[in-house]
Amino acid sequence: MRSYLDGLVHPAATVDPVVFARHRAFIATRMIPGLLALSALPLYLAFKGVPGPVETIAFGWLVLPIAIAAFLSRTGAYEQAHLFSAAALTGIVTLIAMLSGGLSSFIVIWFALVPAEAVLSGARRVVAAAGGMVLAAVTLIAAAQYGGALPTVGLPPEHLAVAAFASVAAAIVYAISLALSAAMVSRTGEEVTTSGEQRYRLLAENMTDLVTCHARNGAVVFASPAAERVLGVPSYALHGQSLFDRVHVADRPAYLNALSIAASRKVEAAAEFRLRRGDAADGQPIFTWVEMRSRPLSGSGESQQVVSVLRDVSERKHHEAAVDAAREEADRANEARGRFLANVSHELRTPLNAINGFSEMLMHEEAMRLDQARRHEYATLIHDSGEHLLNLVNSILDMSKIESGHFEITPEPFALAPLVHQCLQLVELKAEAGGVALSVDLPESFDEVVGDKRAYRQILLNLAANAVKFTKPGGSVTVSLRRDGAFLSLAVTDTGIGIAEADLPRLGSPFFQARSSYDRAYDGTGLGLSVVKGLAELHGGRIEIASQLGRGTRVTLRMPMDCEAHAAGAVAQLPVARGEDRATAAQTIQEGRKIA
Repeated sequence: MRSYLDGLVHPAATVDPVVFARHRAFIATRMIPGLLALSALPLYLAFKGVPGPVETIAFGWLVLPIAIAAFLSRTGAYEQAHLFSAAALTGIVTLIAMLSGGLSSFIVIWFALVPAEAVLSGARRVVAAAGGMVLAAVTLIAAAQYGGALPTVGLPPEHLAVAAFASVAAAIVYAISLALSAAMVSRTGEEVTTSGEQRYRLLAENMTDLVTCHARNGAVVFASPAAERVLGVPSYALHGQSLFDRVHVADRPAYLNALSIAASRKVEAAAEFRLRRGDAADGQPIFTWVEMRSRPLSGSGESQQVVSVLRDVSERKHHEAAVDAAREEADRANEARGRFLANVSHELRTPLNAINGFSEMLMHEEAMRLDQARRHEYATLIHDSGEHLLNLVNSILDMSKIESGHFEITPEPFALAPLVHQCLQLVELKAEAGGVALSVDLPESFDEVVGDKRAYRQILLNLAANAVKFTKPGGSVTVSLRRDGAFLSLAVTDTGIGIAEADLPRLGSPFFQARSSYDRAYDGTGLGLSVVKGLAELHGGRIEIASQLGRGTRVTLRMPMDCEAHAAGAVAQLPVARGEDRATAAQTIQEGRKIA
């Protein structure tokens, strides 16, 4: 029977379980009485014979709901079927009441069932229409009864008693069937609600994203259990304005703007901001990047609510930052390489032009009638230009070896103070020509240093030559040496042009020159300080630079007294993107693009 009734429900009502239960209950409460009436009709005819007018109307009323149930099964018009049922029940009861005594009839009790039955429709207009039908029917019966228009009851008293008992019993049975139908529909609704709540609770408890519901003013009225995983606090700790208090101060406008757009414009809005993790503490707060997508819920005006889904995107932000840093570093490296190539081409072209020009003049010395002094001068210029080219090529080769990790140092004990004097003698002529005073500040006795003597000489020459080159006439350059435990401190101080503070962090990086431009007043490729830094790090030391524009520069070299004791853990390379580093950077950029 249950399967048969389920098959009679209209397909449009099978989507919602509650609606399906209402349709099935309506069909059942109409079909079963009609089928019982049809099955009882032969027995009545066998025992009582031909029924009278009242009995005929009663049997007709019991069969009529079958037609109404068939109408609902074919159309799915639930409210219309309830209206038809109320009209049919009111009409039958009215007719029987007028034939059996009016308002004192045994059938009048059925008037109370008409609005009770309409309640099952769930529609106020159906209940109101049913109540109006009953009031109209009662008014009609009363008017007919007091007007003397009702026929005289032709049934004997004993038959009236039986009819009254049967009417009340049938009304009670019908009321019970209506109550059972209402209970079945209510239970179905509770099961659907419970099932939905369990389903949504299962999703809320196991999804990694945090789900929140916001009132019109942005206050949180619900937060899912994922708050513990995302922010490290229980869900109730986010209610009210607590979630807003956790938003980073700089990101609060974006947070409020997303909620406002979703609530007022009723469209989806998104925002990314930082949320403080955990409870407030004395230490530095920890913020997590989240992405919030907000959508409006049903409602309007002051009752408009917004549901938001917050997802932890800290890892994505970390990758984006890494990609941006790698891209900026690559851009800086490319820009520095471009400047480097331009500078190197200038440094190569100048001495080569001198070599070619003066050698060509020597080739035609007879035509130009060059004397011995002029030939010696030209040969000297050619030699100096060749030395300049050789030093430039050696610097490039040294930097390349250091960068690739193929530069090998040969540690040996030697006295550092004599080496300092030798190097200063080599730059003394250039200092005198530029009007720069050289001075040394060395201790009377200094222990021998274990290191690569050739590397130390190159370091000293580069630092001293740079200091002299960037010091204006009348300035001074001082070289000082101190012992600091297992390390030595070698400082070269000048009163030159100085270095901008923004350029200090990048000094010593390959392909970088402070205040670099192709028409700058000072020549050079910018390789000297890079080589110095690389050689210092190969010895386990480091270089420190302090400078102010217009007030001079101090370069301090902190080196171990014995580099062999530090070589194993202190070997370092210049921070240049080698082949594998470039591949790693490219891979990082690719991963970042995939994530984005």
